[in-house]
Amino acid sequence: MLMSVTAAHVWLIPALPLLAAGIGALTPRVGRRLAAGAAIVALAVSFLLSCGALVTALADPAAHLVHNFAWFDLGDSAVRLGWLLDPLTAFMCVMVTFVGLLIFIFSTGYMHEDANFTRFFCFLSLFAAAMLGLIVANSLLLLFICWELVGLASYLLIGFWFHKPEAAAAGKKAFITTRIGDLGLLLGMVWLYDATGSLLFYDGGNGVLETNALGALTAQFTIGGLAVSTAIGLLIFCGAVGKSGQFPLHVWLPDAMEGPTPVSALIHAATMVAAGVFLVARVYPLMTADLPLTGVPLHALTVVAAIGAITALLGAVIAVGQSDIKRILAFSTVSQLGYMMLALGVGSWVAAIFHLLTHAFFKALLFLGAGSVIHAAHHEQDIRRLGGLRRPLRVTFATFAIGMMALAGVPFLFSGFWSKEAILHAAHGWTVSPLPLYVALAGVVLTAFYMTRLVAETFFGTPRSETAEHAHESPATMTVPLVVLAIFAILLGFLGTPAWPWLQARLEGRTEIHGHSLADGAGLMGLSIVLVALGIGAGWALYGRRPRARAAATDPIEGRAPKLFHALRQRLGFDELYAATVGRISDGLAALADWLDRSVWDGTIRFLARLGVFAGVVNREADEDVINGGFDAGSEGLRRGANAYSHAQTGDAHGYLRVVAIGFVMLVLVVMLGGGR
Repeated sequence: MLMSVTAAHVWLIPALPLLAAGIGALTPRVGRRLAAGAAIVALAVSFLLSCGALVTALADPAAHLVHNFAWFDLGDSAVRLGWLLDPLTAFMCVMVTFVGLLIFIFSTGYMHEDANFTRFFCFLSLFAAAMLGLIVANSLLLLFICWELVGLASYLLIGFWFHKPEAAAAGKKAFITTRIGDLGLLLGMVWLYDATGSLLFYDGGNGVLETNALGALTAQFTIGGLAVSTAIGLLIFCGAVGKSGQFPLHVWLPDAMEGPTPVSALIHAATMVAAGVFLVARVYPLMTADLPLTGVPLHALTVVAAIGAITALLGAVIAVGQSDIKRILAFSTVSQLGYMMLALGVGSWVAAIFHLLTHAFFKALLFLGAGSVIHAAHHEQDIRRLGGLRRPLRVTFATFAIGMMALAGVPFLFSGFWSKEAILHAAHGWTVSPLPLYVALAGVVLTAFYMTRLVAETFFGTPRSETAEHAHESPATMTVPLVVLAIFAILLGFLGTPAWPWLQARLEGRTEIHGHSLADGAGLMGLSIVLVALGIGAGWALYGRRPRARAAATDPIEGRAPKLFHALRQRLGFDELYAATVGRISDGLAALADWLDRSVWDGTIRFLARLGVFAGVVNREADEDVINGGFDAGSEGLRRGANAYSHAQTGDAHGYLRVVAIGFVMLVLVVMLGGGR
C-alpha cells in the first residue's frame, strides 16, 4: 500500500530529479550508467511519492493542503514560499513523473551512441525537476523561479546538438520567444504583489486565490473600466501564451524539433508546453473573479477562449502541409494546446486538464514512436522518403496507430475521444459566442485528416528510400515504453467518461460522482464522430488508397492547390512576417543603439576623457611648475640662508664673546649718538 505524502514533504518530488541532475553534472563521460541510473531511479521514486501525494489529496479533494515557510527576512516582513497539495497538483505530478520516466527509459536506447550521454541525462533531470517544482509551488514567486528553470532546461535540450546551426538557432528562438511572454507574467506578478501584499496562492484566507484578495482586486479598476483582477490575469496569461506555444508566440514550438526526439516528447507531452495550461488552471479563481461583475468591458477568459480557438485551428491547418514527421506532431501539439486553452476560456478548466492528461500519454507515444521510426530509418524524418514500415516495425506501427487514433478522437475506445468531447460540450455550452465550437469542430476534421496522412505516408505503401528499405525494429528499451504508453492512451479516457466522470469530480473537489447518459449530448457527439470519419476517410482516400510511389512525387493537395499547399508548407509565412516586421524593427533599434553608442555616447565619453586628460596636464603643470616650483625655490633659499648661518656657529666661546662685545659697543654708540640729538 502506498504511503501518504503530506504537503510538508511534496518538495521531495522535485528535489530527487534535481539531485540526479547534480550527479549527472559531476559525472564524467564514461559514467553513462551512473548518470542514466541516477536519473531513472530518482524519477521512479518521485513517481511513487507522487502516487502517495495523490492518495493524500483524494482523501479530501476539496482541501488545499499547504506548507508555507519564510524564505528570508526583508525588513520587518519576510518573503514567504510554500508547497501546495491538492488534486490538480497530485494528478499533474503523477503524469509528469510517469510519462517522464518512460521517456527517460526510452532515451537510454535512443541516445546510446551519443558522446554527451551523461550531459543529456543531466539536462533531462533538470527539466523534470523544474516542471515538478512549478507544479507543487504554493507561491507565484516560486512558480516563476521554476518556470524560468524550465525555460533554461528547454534551451539546453533544444540546442543539445549545438554543433548543428539549426539546433543552436532553435534553442535561442525558443528561449527568446518565451521570454516575451514571461515579461508579461513578471509584470502581472509584481502588480499582484503590490495590490495584495502576497504571492502565496493559499494562506489561511489571505492568499491571492482566496476570497479576501479576490474581492479587493475586483473592487479596483484600471483605465477603461477594466478590473484589476482581469488586467493581472491577462498579464499572467501572457506567460502561458509563450510557454504553451499559443498564437502569436507559437513560432518557437515547431523549431524545437531540432533537439533529440526524447526531448521533443518531454516538451510536448509532460513538461514545458503543459506548464502554460497548468498555470491558467492554477490561477483560475483569479481569471474568473470578474465574471459576476456587470459593465466590465473585457473578461480575461474571453481572451483565453479567442487565443485558444485561433491556435487550435492554426496549428491543425499548418500541420496538413508539413512533411517532417516531428513537425507534423509539433503543429499537432500547437493545435491541441489551443483546444486546452479554448476549454479554459469557455469555463471548463477540468475539461482542459482532462485533455492535458490524456494528451500527455498519446502525444508522448506519438513522439517516441516517431523517434523509433527515425532511429530505425537511420535518422530519416521526411515522410515522403519513408513508407512501407508497418511490417519491419510491427510494434512501433501498432502503438503509433493507437496514438494516432487517440489524437484523432476515434470513438469510443481511445482516451482522446472522451477528453475532446468534454471540450466540445463545454464550448457548446458557452453563451458568449458559438465561434469556439465551430473552430473546434473544424479542428476535429483536420486532426483526423493530417494524422491519417502521416500514418499512410510513413507506414503504408512501399519504401521510398534506401534507409526505409533497411529499417528494423527498435530495441526493447524503446518499444516497451511505447507499449505502456499505448495502454494508457486507451485506459485513461475511461476515468472521465460522461457516464462516470471520476476524474472531473476529483479535480473539482467532489467525492460524489454525477454521471449522465450519453444520450444527453448525443447530437454533438454524433456530429463529432461523423467529422472524425470524414477526416480519416479523406486522408485515406488521398494518401492510403493510392500510396506515394516516389519520394519526389507531387503531394495530392499540392497538385490540386499548389499555392495553398506552399503557404501551408511555409507555415503561412509567420516566420517571414515576423522577420519583416518585428525583426526589422529589432534590427533598426539595434542599429540606432549602435549609432548612439558609437557616435553619441562614445563621442561624449571620448570628449570627457580628453577633457580629463587636459585637466590632468594643467593640474600637473600647475602642481610641478607653480606650487612645487615655488615651494622648492623657497626651500632652497631657506637652505642657503641656514647654510650661511651655520658657518657662524663655530663653537668657539671667545669668538662668541668678541661678537657680543662688538655688538655692545655698537649699541652704546647708537644710544649715545641718539641721546646727543
